[in-house]
Formats: sequence, structure tokens, C-alpha cells
Amino acid sequence: MISCSSSPDSTVQENEVAVQPFYPKIQYSMLVNNLFSEQHRVKKNQQFGELLQGYKVSQAAWGQLNTLKRNQFDFRKVAVGNTYTLFINPDTVCSLKTLVYEMNQVEYVIFHFSDSLRLEYCQKEITIAEKNISGIIENNLSETISSQGISHELTNRFVDILGWQVDFYRLQKGDYFKIVYREKSVEGKPFGIGEILAIYFRHGDKDYWAVPFDQGEGTDYFDLSGNSIRRAFLKYPIEFTHISSRYSLNRFHPVLKVNRPHLGTDLSAATGTPIRSVGDGVVVEAGYNGGSGNYVKVRHNGTYTTGYLHMSRFGAGIKRGVSVKQGQVIGFVGSTGWATGPHLCYRFWKNGIQVDALKVQIPPAKPVKTEMMANYECSLNEAVKKIGLIANPIKNDLAAR
Repeated sequence: MISCSSSPDSTVQENEVAVQPFYPKIQYSMLVNNLFSEQHRVKKNQQFGELLQGYKVSQAAWGQLNTLKRNQFDFRKVAVGNTYTLFINPDTVCSLKTLVYEMNQVEYVIFHFSDSLRLEYCQKEITIAEKNISGIIENNLSETISSQGISHELTNRFVDILGWQVDFYRLQKGDYFKIVYREKSVEGKPFGIGEILAIYFRHGDKDYWAVPFDQGEGTDYFDLSGNSIRRAFLKYPIEFTHISSRYSLNRFHPVLKVNRPHLGTDLSAATGTPIRSVGDGVVVEAGYNGGSGNYVKVRHNGTYTTGYLHMSRFGAGIKRGVSVKQGQVIGFVGSTGWATGPHLCYRFWKNGIQVDALKVQIPPAKPVKTEMMANYECSLNEAVKKIGLIANPIKNDLAAR
């Protein structure tokens, strides 16, 4: 902890006159000249009140802090490892002026302490820049993208867009891709992926394109002919990972030690990995059921139903009868029920019969409307131009060798 008996400014010798220009020091949109500051990270099991220990806070402010409602600030969500910064008045009692708690890379809350408490909710400035990436598949898509220091989020978005055209679990060595996308950054550090502006993927001897276009109902992705490449459902309910067991009518069960049908697809993932509903629908079952462990079943319409087994826990508010949206988190990966390790068993019903979720034929969304084709062709030409400016990774790979 700092000593508050001295001034943060440089001292001036006796009988010496020093005139120094004033340069405003701004942090978290606050003027912090003449204040001491300390930055820390929340430790394991550390309570919010412990962050203030050693500094003077008025009795009134303490009282207001202890009576804050959850919709004002939820102390349960103070997370281990998150950054907080203390700004302290340079007086003899170390009175605390403000505490800034960073909820994530973008959002933060300022606790202003004086005679009373005031909270201010803020966001850091987000910068968006257009980026591109290309790569050749050596082992798998995720490894190829992450080896270039790009967020795993880009892999997931790529797979979600082309998932029904390409089996990303059966890629061939030498397949390659080019992607144009927008990257979000804060204070010079990337933190998320914005819109994907164009995709070109060469798989085997076939080319795949994905071009974004909004017909008035939100952005969708289309091929060179204006056909939609989207389906009513996401291809995968969790982040892109590897398949540990496929749909089979005769599989050796690792727990029961007998051969029996396995009418689902097992996706390996770490405990706690979010599980998404692959489409809009209504939860028809949510609970614990023997070998299935914690599971959720979602009816999407009169034809399709999906199931998610072995969850460690359910998503917020997930129970029978609630409506869910495509991509909504309905639970988290676990190993409850008959499971030898953390994974998701994903099941798919068509007209009441379980089918292979990765092979079922789902009708595509509608193509670009005839009256919108001229506008789409402008978007298409721009996307093709941007892809064309990216060096072919195959040629670069050969040159490197």
C-alpha cells in the first residue's frame, strides 16, 4: 500500500520558485492529477469490501455500498483476475476518491467516494479495423488460424457460416482459405471479431464462397449465385472442437461395456464450455435423467427437435416451457450421467426419429430476392475484389519451401 504522507507531485526546494506547465492526466475519462493510484487484480475468494481495506471511506458511503441492489451492481459477479484501480487523495488518512472495477475488456464501473456514493457505468472506446487472413490446412482449421495469433472466435464464426457446406471434421491437407473481417480492439488490444466481410474456401477440388448481404431482415450469407448458405440451425452447438464419437447403430459403450446404438454425436470440450441451442424453439425437457445426466431438449417446430446431454449445469432461466433463440446458451459442458469425461452428446430428431445431426438435410434459407440481385451483385463484386487482393497462401507456402 502506498504512503499518503507525501505529495504525488515532485517537491520544490525551500525559497525556490518553480513554475511548471499543467498537463491534464486522464484515466478512465477522469482527471487524476494530484491523485495516487494503485492497480490490482481480484484475488481468489476476495470480497469486494476487501478491495478497499487500508483506505478511508466515509461512513455514509460505506452504508450505501452495503445496500446496493443487484440491478445497480452485483457483487457476486466480481471475478477473479479482473482489474481494479484505486485513486487516493494525497492526505494523511489515505481517503479513497474513486475505485474503478473493470467488468471486462470494454465495460467498467466507477465508484465515486465522497460524502456519499455514486456509481458511473462506462465503456472504453472501441476501434474497428478491417483485417484479412489466409492459411493452408495442415492438421485442422482451429490450429491453422490460432497459429497466426487470431482469436478462436474467428474459427467459430467461420464454421458457423460454412458449416452446412463443408464438413470441417473431414478437411484435407492442402485445403486453404481467405477471410476478410472486422476486428474490434480497445487501447490497441484486440478483443473481438466484428462482421465477416467475405470468405473464400478451397476444399478438395471445390470452391466455397460466403458473401454477407442484408435484404431487410438482417445480414445473411450467400454464394456466388445468390443462394443462401445458411440453414435454420447451427451445425454445431458448441465451439468448434473435435468429435470423440459419431452417430452409430452399433458402438461399444465405454461405460456399459456392451455394443449398442449411439444415436448422438459426442463433442469433446472442457467442463464449463457454453452449449448453444442450434435454433429457435421451446424447451420441452430440462432436468436430470440417469445416463443422460443433466440434459435439455428443445422442440424447434413440428419436424425438428434437438437434445443436449451430460451438462454440468443449466443456462440461466432454462426450464421446461421457456422459449430460446438460436445461439442462446442453454447449459454448460460436463460429465454427468454415463460419461467417462467432459463432453456434449448432441442428439437430433426429425419427425420423432433420431437421425445423424451432421448428415440431416436441412432446407436452406431463401435466396437473394430477384429485385435485390442488382444490389447483391455490387456487394459480391466488392467481396470478390477484397479476396483477390489477398495473396494466395499456396504460392506463399511453396515460395517459403
